[in-house]
Amino acid sequence: MTHPWWHRAAVYQVYPRSFRDTNGDGTGDLQGIITELPYIAALGVNAIWLSPFYRSPQHDSGYDVADPRSVDPMYGTLDDARELIDQAHARGLKVLVDVVPNHTSADRDWFQQALAAAPGSPERARYHFLDGRGPEGAEPPTNWQSVFGGIAWTRITEPDGTPGQWYLHLFDSSQPDLNWANREVRDDALETLRYWMDMGADGFRVDVALAMAKDMTYPDIDDPVGFIQSMRLDIPKTPEFAQQRARVPNSPVLDRDELVEIYREWRELMDSYPGDRMAVAEAWVLPDRVANYVGGETLHQIFNFDFLSVAWDAETIAGVVDETLAGLAGMQAPPTWALSNHDTPRVPSRLGGGEEGRRRARALALVAHALPGAVYVYQGEELALEDGDLPDAARQDPVWFRTNGEQKGRDGCRVPLPWSGDAPPYGFGASVPESLWLPQPRDWAERTVNAQQDDPQSALWQYRAMLRLRHAHPGLASPELALDVADGVLTIVRGAGFRCVVNTGPSSHSTTGRILVASDPSVTVEGDSVTLPPSTGCWLQC
Repeated sequence: MTHPWWHRAAVYQVYPRSFRDTNGDGTGDLQGIITELPYIAALGVNAIWLSPFYRSPQHDSGYDVADPRSVDPMYGTLDDARELIDQAHARGLKVLVDVVPNHTSADRDWFQQALAAAPGSPERARYHFLDGRGPEGAEPPTNWQSVFGGIAWTRITEPDGTPGQWYLHLFDSSQPDLNWANREVRDDALETLRYWMDMGADGFRVDVALAMAKDMTYPDIDDPVGFIQSMRLDIPKTPEFAQQRARVPNSPVLDRDELVEIYREWRELMDSYPGDRMAVAEAWVLPDRVANYVGGETLHQIFNFDFLSVAWDAETIAGVVDETLAGLAGMQAPPTWALSNHDTPRVPSRLGGGEEGRRRARALALVAHALPGAVYVYQGEELALEDGDLPDAARQDPVWFRTNGEQKGRDGCRVPLPWSGDAPPYGFGASVPESLWLPQPRDWAERTVNAQQDDPQSALWQYRAMLRLRHAHPGLASPELALDVADGVLTIVRGAGFRCVVNTGPSSHSTTGRILVASDPSVTVEGDSVTLPPSTGCWLQC
């Protein structure tokens, strides 16, 4: 059977603010992406996903969208966006754009109209405005918590200067949640999808896809702080965490059944366009809830957050792979595999940091790219970058501020990319290091693109080899898949004699076959025997 392009796609995530700067202001821009399209295409990916570049006050790095059908001047113009899409298509790359349907910026005209309007008005009905509880309405309407820390409600001052209603924001107070029970909100989102598909976009990444619908009776939540932790990827997966996740389905603010009808409308619209347009949902849900997001009538893919946060342990990795494939069985939706994104620690940092973290990250990448379905690569992952260790004064993530520094936030994984040179700004642009929106580490000279592009032992060479073989090796197009775990070693068998072997154990492991790709130069060959030290892996032809 011939599947649409997105069934086996390799997608490269571009975080525009940190990709490449062409005007010297210390911030990446759309022309920077256009300039480096040859680099992206040479990796061997099929598509790029662009994080938000819309008009925004940048309180949450662009996820506070003031106009979803625009380009923020810091990134360029609408003509730049058209050129980027056209140039990507000319190089055989599909383009996904990020849509942010759960909330808007407080600067959006809709929210400003709501602030100026009266309680109960149509303008306020686009959002969640409620009277407060207690004497004079001085207490929040519910005990719901923000994912970014603190209570999820902010009280406004009414036009006449008196204390007024409260509005809901599951994230920062600069990001008021939209009311998806409102038909005008739903129609406006459809218009945004049309706008970008008319410009040539091939698909969408749907931000916070599990949170748009709310319980309109606004009940309190038992243990609201513990409950909202179920949205975090950076905490240990304890039994208590699993219990909190079990409370997510049809909760007052997450994973509600009403989402199915919303995504059916989206799917109908996308299917009306040519070219197999698609959408991938950012939704960390239990396996029995996946069907609400993907399939023949709703969206096309759902991100695999269990794999994104998987521990460095062969048995655990195999278990997540098995559960993922079983959960999608018969759903007309391929699995997705990602190791990092703009919201999570970079893989080497998550897996221990330093040289050991980089070795594990490169070995785990062999697993992700050997599995059936689609794979997502976050910019800089191909360079084995770690998180930048930022001084507190440089941090910009609202998570840092709303938790009073208890959580560092996501700035570390968003540091501008290093392209060349021995010191910041590492060829990121013509800007001076002090002007970069986030500072770069001073030990990245060996991690730059130029430092790795001619080194056959580098992470960049490994990624290029994996992505080339994903297209070229018949075994990776085969439906055949078998997993085996023994003594900390994970073996993945695909068709046409393809095997992936990764050693997460404490001792070296010997196997046989011809090496196609190795994650580390310490992997050795003697005759037909291949030795994998701990924290390494390889692809083999057997």
